[in-house]
Amino acid sequence: MARKNSPDINLNLNVRGLYQSATLYINEKCNELESNGKLVYKFGLGQSPFPVPQSVVEELKANAYQKNYLPSKGLKILREAVAEYHCIHNGICYTSDDVIIGPGSKELMFLLQYVYYGDILIQKPSWVSYSPQAHIIGRQVRWICTTRNNNWLFTAEELEALCNNDYLKPRIVILNYPSNPIGVTYTKDQLKKIAAVARRHKLILLSDEIYGELHHKGEHISIAKYYGEGTIISSGLSKWCGAGGWRLGTFTFPESLRWLLEAISVMASETFTSTSAPIQYAAVRAFKGGSDIENYLWRARWILSKLGNTIAKNLQVANIVTPNPDGAFYLFLDFNNFKNKLQEKNIFNSTDLCSSIHDETGVAILPGEAFGMKPGDLTARLAYVDFDGVAAMKAASKLNMKEQIDDSFLKKYCSNVLNGVKLLTDWINN
Repeated sequence: MARKNSPDINLNLNVRGLYQSATLYINEKCNELESNGKLVYKFGLGQSPFPVPQSVVEELKANAYQKNYLPSKGLKILREAVAEYHCIHNGICYTSDDVIIGPGSKELMFLLQYVYYGDILIQKPSWVSYSPQAHIIGRQVRWICTTRNNNWLFTAEELEALCNNDYLKPRIVILNYPSNPIGVTYTKDQLKKIAAVARRHKLILLSDEIYGELHHKGEHISIAKYYGEGTIISSGLSKWCGAGGWRLGTFTFPESLRWLLEAISVMASETFTSTSAPIQYAAVRAFKGGSDIENYLWRARWILSKLGNTIAKNLQVANIVTPNPDGAFYLFLDFNNFKNKLQEKNIFNSTDLCSSIHDETGVAILPGEAFGMKPGDLTARLAYVDFDGVAAMKAASKLNMKEQIDDSFLKKYCSNVLNGVKLLTDWINN
């Protein structure tokens, strides 16, 4: 599913050569094929399959009349709710003055890279938009290489080695966990070691914790607990609240980085002005939580954990290397065990690999190249989200805490994912 980009001599040099976001492109392509009657297994776009919690939907309805521009930093009662959320869930207490609200965390990330003058340190593999944003702005990207032996997560030692050649150079390190595209997370000890390196080199950590509430055991830990003075926590509604299309993101800063928050606020006032008013009011309900939100999250975690680990096992049995997931809804697949076999089919890179899989099976996954991997690394990301999340959530709500999501549940409510993975494993082994 290769993409084409028309040359335009009027393009800014920093945009020339870039393509549409790979995740958005593959979703649009799949929708187009579906509308033409094609059977497609949509494992490309990482969009939550679950509905927005009903209490949050009701709050949006109740505030549909809100029409006035809000402050560029965001609605104060929402910023207070976000600060309180971090105090309760992460054990780090902030105030409303430490929080800024944006139309998705993606926009806030772009503004952060724009106003800060340092290099951007990103691991390979990483989310598809970190590096293109830096490229558009003209920032230098430094890649932190990883290995499959460490589940594609970077280590404190690898970060230290990258920083040692210029000890106190200004840098932002983007840390994302549970990870997109890997689906794994860091342990407490790993976070402490990374925090120690960050403190030693006075790094700014952008901790992208948008999937934190989807840690399958509900045990997410923010690195801000260990490096509070230099960590910006990024979150929002898109993943754990099932509200990607609502476009609401949050950045929470330590007081020591208040100057950076103020700079982003100035940029916000001259770009997006403010985030949608009704959605901000509804988000207050989401961040305040309550028993209904907690039950919603536990059901989502149950389903994703059982489904993710089941298909990971199926892929591993087929000799496709992938770590068992800790959170979110992604698996990162390594096909290098089949390199010789694939070369016989004239498949030499991850883009050709994913195109062949899609053309021959209808299974849409994204090439590792989109996540910063070398083209010759035969890797890909699979988002196990192509199922009816509304039906699955309703069925899970009838189970008590002692019951488990079992194989029969997955076959009934997540059959499309199971069938798509079966087609994928059959294809690689035929």
